[in-house]
Amino acid sequence: MTAFTSMRRNALGAFTILAGATLCTLSAHAQNPPVSGTQRATAQQVSERGIPLSELAPNAPDTYTVKRGDTLWGISGMYLKRPWRWPELWGMNLQAIPNPHLIFPGQTLYLDRSGGYARLSTTPPGSSEPETVRVSPRTRSESLGDTALPTLKPHLIEPFLVEPLVVDAQVLQQAPRIIATTEERVLMATGDRAYVRSHQASPLQADAGDPRQFRVFRDAVALKDPATGEILGYEAQYLGRAELIRGESFEDVPNGRGGYTTEYVPATIDLKATKEEIRAGDRLLPMPGRAFVTYTPRAPQMDVEARVVSIYGSSAVAFAAQNQVVAISVGSQDGVEPGHVLTLLSRDSRVKDVSDGKNASIKLPNEDNGTVMVFRTFERVSYALLLEIRNGVRVGDRLVNPK
Repeated sequence: MTAFTSMRRNALGAFTILAGATLCTLSAHAQNPPVSGTQRATAQQVSERGIPLSELAPNAPDTYTVKRGDTLWGISGMYLKRPWRWPELWGMNLQAIPNPHLIFPGQTLYLDRSGGYARLSTTPPGSSEPETVRVSPRTRSESLGDTALPTLKPHLIEPFLVEPLVVDAQVLQQAPRIIATTEERVLMATGDRAYVRSHQASPLQADAGDPRQFRVFRDAVALKDPATGEILGYEAQYLGRAELIRGESFEDVPNGRGGYTTEYVPATIDLKATKEEIRAGDRLLPMPGRAFVTYTPRAPQMDVEARVVSIYGSSAVAFAAQNQVVAISVGSQDGVEPGHVLTLLSRDSRVKDVSDGKNASIKLPNEDNGTVMVFRTFERVSYALLLEIRNGVRVGDRLVNPK
């Protein structure tokens, strides 16, 4: 490769990569959120003009050079009083929101405050020349998306992109199950070999094209809406990863009477990584393919009224703290998408009015308790990261649109 790679963003929102004499284009794939034509037109108009200067953070810098370790949420908070209005400041339309204009370390951001509105771009105000970004040399090729600025600190959510699984109860019950291990151990850990039996209709095979990497789960727990008691789904407990070594088969075994009997032989797996000890009865589901996911912090276009359903991985803990993950009672069927920001309201609380000696029970107003961002959705349940909270978060706390 040459000593540096330069990148320019063209007017169509695609990124052109110049590497020596090779020219290629990485396009930003758009997704269409479920909004009306009126909503789309309004959002486009706001996007074109930016946001009122009153929405800027008091010390919003006129220029800022992106550094390694920065996050989109951190830069949003640097520029905005309400970071979820980032798409409007950055000038994104609704089609571009799920896949934001990529921001890279080394780029300079310019804040334009003209006309009473603020806009942010990588082009200096008054200039039409796209910025050239110099990227450190690499001895191997890699995806440009891998160097883009993440929305959040990756270590906070990466484990949860594969760990929580919300399924129908029947899905887990019909998944292949561990039946035994070598040396008749009761509990299994990383490095152990185990044997698996599948549902008769879908035997485990190790043929070309069949899944070889699996996740191990334990019986699913019902996720109930705290307000109605309705079951929204079943959360399976993630235990670890396994690799299929040999598929299920049948073998002819001498029966001692001069003939043979056909006997079933279970599949063989090796446990590659375990979060908790694994035992007979735990279930296997194929490992999903790795996907590069980007999130743009933004307010939902529709009204949201939700509740905290559970604190992930902490069934014995009453309060969740900052940077913990919670399950909430809305999902993809409600229009919720990764990147949506919601405001937490403390659960209804009451106090006794002792001022007049009657000790009447008085309901206190709901208090704004912080901000969450959705990063993974299922049909009726989503997982969200607690970004900024003032007090501990409990099951039953409300979530609404940010103001």
